[in-house]
Amino acid sequence: MKMIEHDNEIEITDISDFDLQKIFECGQCFRWNPELTRLNGTNKFCYIGIAHGRIIRMRQTEKSIFISCSRNDFNSIWKDYFDLDRDYKTIRNKLCIDDFMLRATSFGEGIRILRQDKWESLCSFIISQNNNIPRIKTIIEALCREFGDPVKFENNIFYSFPPASKLAGLDIRDMVPVRCGYRAEYIINSAKMIADGTVDLNALSAGSPESAGVELEKLHGVGSKVANCVILFGLNMLDAFPLDVWMKRALAEYYGPGFDPIVFKPYAGIAQQYIFHYIRNNSTNK
Repeated sequence: MKMIEHDNEIEITDISDFDLQKIFECGQCFRWNPELTRLNGTNKFCYIGIAHGRIIRMRQTEKSIFISCSRNDFNSIWKDYFDLDRDYKTIRNKLCIDDFMLRATSFGEGIRILRQDKWESLCSFIISQNNNIPRIKTIIEALCREFGDPVKFENNIFYSFPPASKLAGLDIRDMVPVRCGYRAEYIINSAKMIADGTVDLNALSAGSPESAGVELEKLHGVGSKVANCVILFGLNMLDAFPLDVWMKRALAEYYGPGFDPIVFKPYAGIAQQYIFHYIRNNSTNK
């Protein structure tokens, strides 16, 4: 990987397995949106998003990735956020244990597991229950608009993700503008348990996926699926293997009963993303 500093962007070259669309639209994150932006007299397809209280615009060419940030922010935030030091090409090759995984990893080439804020990930996947991605994004944006801090980017105002300490002090009635239904109770109760240290997300990330799952499922409204999503996408434990309806369909179709994801160890979570992305985009029963 090489980094080139321009006036308003950092350019990254010589990196494999990086596809903006696949990364942002594979179901792991909800605060990145595509747009056409006029740059240097030409319309460019970009993504704009906010993470860790920072807003950036990203675009990609055949050979480079461009990030609208400073060198300092790239080194302290975005390099880690996009997991740029990990060799996903080698991981993909190790996961090709059969013809199906060969197809799934090839189709998903470019996916990376983002290193997201732990609390944001937990809250987002609580919201994701029995929900579709457009509505999840709408609810999360409403939550941030109501309770997050404004962050200016060019001529627009975005909002940071509200910390657990702020949401812990809310009443259910405060959540009415967010329109998240029964999930409001889950969010507030979880925020209280995170804020008072009953569940310590930083400590969980230093343990095992199994122990983290036990602790996360103490949170009201958090079951196995949500817990495993948080373990993978929030705690960045790459051996977690979330199972939703798409994954259950894929495993039933290609592996049958009794399948054990241990065959993908220590990258079962990355394998899960390749399988999930493949089945969701190639299923005849969408």
